[in-house]
Amino acid sequence: MRDVILETRHVKKYFRTASGMLHAVDDVSFSIERGKTLGVVGESGCGKSTLGRTVLGMIDTTDGEVFFEGKDITKANKREQKLLRRDMQLIFQDPYSSLNPRKTVFDLIAVPLRVFRVCKGKHELQDRVFQLMDTVGLARRLANTYPHELDGGRRQRVGIARALALNPKFIVCDEPVSALDVSIQAQVLNLLQDLQEEKTLTYIFVTHDLSVVRHISDDILVMYLGVVVEKSQTKGLFRNPLHPYTKGILAAIPVPDIDAPKERALLSGELTSPIEPNPGCRFFNRCPHSEAICSEKSPSMEEALPEHFVACHKVREINSL
Repeated sequence: MRDVILETRHVKKYFRTASGMLHAVDDVSFSIERGKTLGVVGESGCGKSTLGRTVLGMIDTTDGEVFFEGKDITKANKREQKLLRRDMQLIFQDPYSSLNPRKTVFDLIAVPLRVFRVCKGKHELQDRVFQLMDTVGLARRLANTYPHELDGGRRQRVGIARALALNPKFIVCDEPVSALDVSIQAQVLNLLQDLQEEKTLTYIFVTHDLSVVRHISDDILVMYLGVVVEKSQTKGLFRNPLHPYTKGILAAIPVPDIDAPKERALLSGELTSPIEPNPGCRFFNRCPHSEAICSEKSPSMEEALPEHFVACHKVREINSL
């Protein structure tokens, strides 16, 4: 039996603008099993980060439900939301702007421990902070340093230690390695995987880097302008992408092979505005296979292959299914 820790049902998040309602997240449904990682990918502005923050309750939903361990947390009051912070945490994209420059590494990691009064005294607090520093690979001698004295990798480790302070069950990783050098990226990714295995953590891993999401995710959700266009197990999506948008972003990955085919199906065309979008597929303007129905009717998510879901009117014709 599946042990689902988090499930969303038709979640929507709209923002009011001078030009109308911006549909940042539009009717998104998915579930994550305990101890697994769901990768959320797409171009900048597709709603990935907004989805992560909405799931955590940092942003109120416009509509829909979010269930954490079977309970709808969109209806939680302030006291219940505070208690949820122990189980649900966030690792920010920018490891510098997410840290208070006036606090030392020790104080930054100690903040959640002090807020929730986890430790009984100074000695217990010190032991717990040092334990967290050891867990994420930060030398204890850095306890009294400030964020500007650290490199990007160490700053992100501080952010990870802070997210782990309350022993959460679920963490949203919002592009946690995009601001880091490639060599440091690998270290942080390996750390996240080791922590997941050790503590049975569940992740939503938000990124635009498909090589990263392939390395860490069990399942992948592909978003385009607020909607999900494809979701599948990682191996199935990379082996056999079905949606034209997914094929396009996979084709854009650099191939370190001079003998690789030069012609690839790269994306082109103008993006549809997410403000008061017209009926129809939002990828219509950029899709090489679009027809009249694509601009008139929004495609529904269907299971084109076992455990492989796609929202596309032409999916069976394009892929000869």
